[in-house]
Amino acid sequence: MTSGIDSEHQTLHTERASLPGDKEHSETSEGSKVANDQDPPSPPHEFPEGGLEAWATAFGAFLVQFCGFGYSASFGVFQDFYTQHYLTNETSSALSWIGSLSVFLTTAMGLVSGSLHDRGYFYHLVITGSVLQSLSLFMLSLSKPDQYYQIFLSQGLGLGIASGLNYIPSMAIISHHFRRRRTLVMTFVASGSSLGAVIHPIMLNNLLHGPVGFTNGVRASAGLVSAFLLIACLCMRTRLDPPAKPVNYIVAARKCIRDVPFILMIAGGFLFQIGFYYPLFFFQLDSIKHGIGTTFSFYSLVILNVSNCVGRVTSGFIVRFTGVPNLIIISSISCGVLILGMIGLNSLASVVVLGMLYGYFAGLNTGMAAPLMATLTPDLSELGARMGICLFIVGFGILIGTPISGALLTSHYTWWIPALFSGIASLTGGMMFITMRYMFLRRQRVGTLLLDNQAVS
Repeated sequence: MTSGIDSEHQTLHTERASLPGDKEHSETSEGSKVANDQDPPSPPHEFPEGGLEAWATAFGAFLVQFCGFGYSASFGVFQDFYTQHYLTNETSSALSWIGSLSVFLTTAMGLVSGSLHDRGYFYHLVITGSVLQSLSLFMLSLSKPDQYYQIFLSQGLGLGIASGLNYIPSMAIISHHFRRRRTLVMTFVASGSSLGAVIHPIMLNNLLHGPVGFTNGVRASAGLVSAFLLIACLCMRTRLDPPAKPVNYIVAARKCIRDVPFILMIAGGFLFQIGFYYPLFFFQLDSIKHGIGTTFSFYSLVILNVSNCVGRVTSGFIVRFTGVPNLIIISSISCGVLILGMIGLNSLASVVVLGMLYGYFAGLNTGMAAPLMATLTPDLSELGARMGICLFIVGFGILIGTPISGALLTSHYTWWIPALFSGIASLTGGMMFITMRYMFLRRQRVGTLLLDNQAVS
């Protein structure tokens, strides 16, 4: 089963060329020699698979992920701080709306950013998104205690739109420079968000709860993010001209509706994301409320996100043996089980074990999100559009998931109810991915039979 998926994954890279001349290039085997960096520049239809410009672009995209999803995934620090110190009059559900809206907009804005990216507006998107993100964080530092709307507008709305403008362009630009190594490089870029989710919580916990305070602490983090985004904008470069006829989103959406595996992936992603962010938002607060100790609890998210980073990095190597669909299924089911396991969180050991295991499998899952969309896209010229459509719909799962969990938690902190809800939702999403894999294999077999029949005739 594993080898079948892996061979089909390789076939996708050889049969789905979207540019002239890709066919010849795609016949290169996995172990073939990569072009030397000192060779003359490759023609537009060939992929350099390396070189200073390609790796500088990958590094810039890595920094965008560090500052975008990496900051959003650190919202558990703010959830704890707002609950206990800054927005004490608000419910856990109301506070969760801030973080969930930010993450939702990061994905949902893909409908706009993906379309504009396909039309050649890459630099416009990343520069605008970077400036807006810096501005939003500095505006957040001006927010006053118990002024919910100020934090909601700056952190929920502004930061979410900014990250959304940057997210898809920073992932899709990898396809300009890499083809054979695309999955591996995408996992490297995606690991930026998990590394950011390690650094940001350490920095924010020590600043917000220390003598620096909220205002100067957020300003310090805003300065760090602004510097990294400036470096990212200077590093990233496009290589291919936009298509003469940009992808029509309406036409792409109609194709998606008829693409059963892709629809199943969207449905599974929506259900899975309802529960996925529950640990990221509530893990630190859960640890503190169970008396684990404030100092250690501050590092609970760090433990989770360090494992997440390891998961994302290793996913690019593991997928060679499992295939993308299989790895998505394994990681999704594992995440659902571990979320249910949070019902038993009551000791330091349980925090460490759950944090490490959930972080690792969540990293595997997130690292394979973009490669899965690429795998299920027959025509790679539509990848930006399909990513935008998929992330927009899946984003609604993110939007409603943690606020529902916060409402189920109540002011009495009944932890088992939101953990049960989130775990079941994620497991259901994993079941949808199993069905997706079956339909994908079936489509591949039908396509192979048709090609064989044409060859015989």
